[in-house]
Amino acid sequence: MGKILFKEKDLVVPGDILAEGMDYLPSGGCIRDNDNIVANHLGLVSMDNRFIRVIPLTGKYIPKIGDTVIGEVADMSFNGWYINIGGPYEAALMIRDVAEFVEKDADLAQVYNFGDLVIAKVNKVTRYSNINLTTKGPGLRKINGGKIISITSTKVPRVIGKQGSMVQMLKEKTNCEIIVGQNGRIWIQGKSTEEELIATEAILKIENESHTDGLTEKMKNYLENKK
Repeated sequence: MGKILFKEKDLVVPGDILAEGMDYLPSGGCIRDNDNIVANHLGLVSMDNRFIRVIPLTGKYIPKIGDTVIGEVADMSFNGWYINIGGPYEAALMIRDVAEFVEKDADLAQVYNFGDLVIAKVNKVTRYSNINLTTKGPGLRKINGGKIISITSTKVPRVIGKQGSMVQMLKEKTNCEIIVGQNGRIWIQGKSTEEELIATEAILKIENESHTDGLTEKMKNYLENKK
């Protein structure tokens, strides 16, 4: 019989033995070493049935197809734009993949200019790290107004919560529109600067305390005390 040596969300360091025996399988952030599963990243233990993985606490964002990201226009070419999404590689947004109609030989800066912020979705990642984005889809667009904050991309699931529960609570308690990019960039827009500030403080608190239990209830109490 196999044996688990760490609990869900325990903090582990490279070399820690997470499980003994062949009943469990490594699934990212850890490796099999003979009969043991050993961490090879600093991070938090996560278990899904027989699969064990370590969620890294640090590291660059690695894009996946279907991710919603918030990026900044860094460059452009004759057929599209290059978007900085905070990962190791820039992403391409081609004319054919934007929601706006772009006439032939149009000035692309009139659609998305240098420094513009866009909410986009990753629709292609190749083995050679070519990343393509699209702004066709609900909620995908150029950002106007509000503010952008950045957190560690590995903390994004905690800000979103199970089935979106955490971010939904944040929206309701702060009266802000909030869009969370999988790349760790978050757009916040409230009716007042004070509302945006409360939302910002709450999100940074979630990032700092992401490893703790009962975080949703803790944040609910925190936000209610802010009223």
